[in-house]
Amino acid sequence: MTAGRRLVQYASNYKGALVLSLIFVLAANLLKAAGPAVLERAIDHLTSATARSTLIWYSLLFAGIALLQGALMFGQERLLMRSAGWVERDLRSALFDHLQRLPLEFFQKHSTGELMTKINSDLTAAITGSVQALMFSLDSVFALIIILPLMAGISGGLTAMAFTPLFLVAITTVLIRGRMRMRFEQTQDHSGKVYSQAHAALFAVRTIRAFTQEQPEIEAFERTSREYIRHYLKRIRLSGFLHPLLQFLIGLSSVVVLWHGGDLTVAGKLSIGQLLQFIFYLGYIAWPMHVLGWQMTIFQRGMVSMGRVHALLSIEPSIRNSPTTLHVRKPLGDLEFKEVSFRYRDTHRLALDQISFYVQPGQTVGLVGAVGSGKSTLMHLVPRLLDPGSGTILIGGRPLNHVPLDLLRSSIGYVPQDTFLFNDTIAANVAFGRPEARPSEVSRAAEAAGLAADIAAFPEGYQTIVGERGVTLSGGQRQRVSIARAILRNSEILLLDDALSSVDLYTEQHILLRLREIMKGKTCLISSHRVSTIQSADLILVLHDGRIVECGTHDELLACEGFYSEIDKKQRLEEKLAAS
Repeated sequence: MTAGRRLVQYASNYKGALVLSLIFVLAANLLKAAGPAVLERAIDHLTSATARSTLIWYSLLFAGIALLQGALMFGQERLLMRSAGWVERDLRSALFDHLQRLPLEFFQKHSTGELMTKINSDLTAAITGSVQALMFSLDSVFALIIILPLMAGISGGLTAMAFTPLFLVAITTVLIRGRMRMRFEQTQDHSGKVYSQAHAALFAVRTIRAFTQEQPEIEAFERTSREYIRHYLKRIRLSGFLHPLLQFLIGLSSVVVLWHGGDLTVAGKLSIGQLLQFIFYLGYIAWPMHVLGWQMTIFQRGMVSMGRVHALLSIEPSIRNSPTTLHVRKPLGDLEFKEVSFRYRDTHRLALDQISFYVQPGQTVGLVGAVGSGKSTLMHLVPRLLDPGSGTILIGGRPLNHVPLDLLRSSIGYVPQDTFLFNDTIAANVAFGRPEARPSEVSRAAEAAGLAADIAAFPEGYQTIVGERGVTLSGGQRQRVSIARAILRNSEILLLDDALSSVDLYTEQHILLRLREIMKGKTCLISSHRVSTIQSADLILVLHDGRIVECGTHDELLACEGFYSEIDKKQRLEEKLAAS
């Protein structure tokens, strides 16, 4: 599917309004042709000293035609613009839905600013350019079909002479179209860079101020803005050259009509009314030809923007339901990894290498290891935020990709390493996975996450607005909101990815004590760099460079005096030093 076909596909949902607007355009052009014919008769009657009442009748008829034509044009534009708004709404919703389904790796390669440019300015430019081009194209085509024979009927030779400069207008626009498209592509690309840089700087404003990097950031933004303006001015210069050239050629056509048409009128081959009628018709034809260059500019921008949107919509989600998806309705059971390996794109090192382990229903597995050992990657594989490169993951005895994505993810309570809170109340953030939850359920989840005392200290309690990304809360509070969110969901599987890294040891033990009651009967995976977080797990996996180097219970691993034992000794020493 091409970008144009995709746009037509969405527009076809509103073909009724589009067909009606087409009828309005046709009727308006028929009236447009009738107006100068009435004027021609009025002028010719005026030269023959006709009665005043006849001229009044012609004036009223001409005014009525103009009024009806205006009403039809208003109806046509209203229908087209409403349809455009609906198409833009549908496309934006489809694009947002599509982005929600793309894998995590996609967002690692594409900045938020770039995507926001496409979902906002590109989409608006695509619809606006297409609608305006459609509106003026229909008007131009109908005008040519209806008015050109009328002009030829008045004088074929004069029509041919008048159209010679107008053909040059069409040729000029065709020749310059490719360069205009290139200029728009460059402008839109640099517009995305400006948006991305502004978004990143505003998001990192605390870090920028902390390191006194305001001036370097301002200078970097100015450089990006200058580069955008440079390409923008190139486009403006091209557009500025095109429009005066088109105006000159159209003016040349009017000069030809006045010169040769005047000769025909003096020779008695045309009446004054016919000459005036011809000049009106030429104006009706010349105006669409003039705006053709302007519309071509807008249309090229629209097609460039639609091409960018289409390219995004054409990316096939790599993680989706397979054709062999089973209709599973009962709760999911055990979890098993069989020789699972994973490598991120554009990297040579395996993030996970031949990982195999088995988790019984209701069992808790702890993952421990240094930064970069593969803990978070392993966590991402369970809800299929990533898919393994090789090996098999089974859940309830079924391959993970045979379970419907919605069922799989709704059966998992997930606390990611990077906590994200929405600019909403604490209650709304806790209830994000279960918007229908009662306030009592929200408060119980917050209590279990060790957050209740903090919330009680806020003047507005659970209705406190946390700000964008939870900026008004501390790191530990944000993490506990995320834990409460997962607890409230009450899922069969619970994933805690270094979920207690931002809390102190006392708070950690308090939260873990409460979590043990909640985790009973649930399949749990807990990753941490702290031994204290995972020491009570039924099974502990020690990861190093993407491989499981040790596994067993806390006591068994200490007895081995390997990686786990070394980690435990170092952390106990750190705790003693901190206490002293």
